[in-house]
Amino acid sequence: MFGRALPVLGELDGSWRPGFPDSAGATLALASLKRATELTFAGEASGVVTAPIAKALLAEVGFDHPGQTEFVAAACGVAAEDAVMMLAGPQLRTVPLTVHVALAEVPGRITTDLIVRRARVAAAALERDFGIEAPRVAVAALNPHAGEGGKFGDEEARIIAPAIKALRREGIAATGPHPADALFAPHARHGFDVALCMYHDQALIPLKALDFDAGVNVTLGLPIVRTSPDHGTAFDIAGTGRANPGAMIAAIRMAGECAMRRAANG
Repeated sequence: MFGRALPVLGELDGSWRPGFPDSAGATLALASLKRATELTFAGEASGVVTAPIAKALLAEVGFDHPGQTEFVAAACGVAAEDAVMMLAGPQLRTVPLTVHVALAEVPGRITTDLIVRRARVAAAALERDFGIEAPRVAVAALNPHAGEGGKFGDEEARIIAPAIKALRREGIAATGPHPADALFAPHARHGFDVALCMYHDQALIPLKALDFDAGVNVTLGLPIVRTSPDHGTAFDIAGTGRANPGAMIAAIRMAGECAMRRAANG
């Protein structure tokens, strides 16, 4: 079956048209998300692969979470701050420290504790779900030139460097703060397994530039496997046959690989 098509549960259905989002489609999407999460949490499925959603329409039908990541975390009894988003592609993995917040709010949200907590989750997941022994975590700087000795900001010395020292004391191979403009160069990418970035675009721009059609959003820190393609709804081409399925295929494949590693390791 999986070699030719994806089986579909027939118990949930409703009216919908590709490329024309409405409340009926949003109701079906929310019901499907709930059912898939329930099945996986109960052990009847190996993982959840979510598709992009129209958050505004979901909110109209009772969805009260910022996104699917927070919904799945809550359903699994995990605090939202411990459900870590990782973007993974063939050439790069990145974790944004802050996600859907205004850029002006980022400096005030970055703390040493947050960096340490996200890096711990990322390192543990890379070992458990991706089979990487002693994962290397590169921590990006916030400011240009990593602050240049305080000339362009002091977050590197005041917040980021202490977090890196704390991670090293725990045995996590953390390095940085690395100037973000050099961290993703071809020669630099070989020196780490995941880059912990300070804000959304710092993490997503390089990932999408390198692996747009193969990028996967993986939620780390959950008791279940959850992945999603790293792109939006693209309603303008939905149902036309022009969409590239690469990222969805990659998300399904990655979920299966992570689930098999978990099963093999008990």
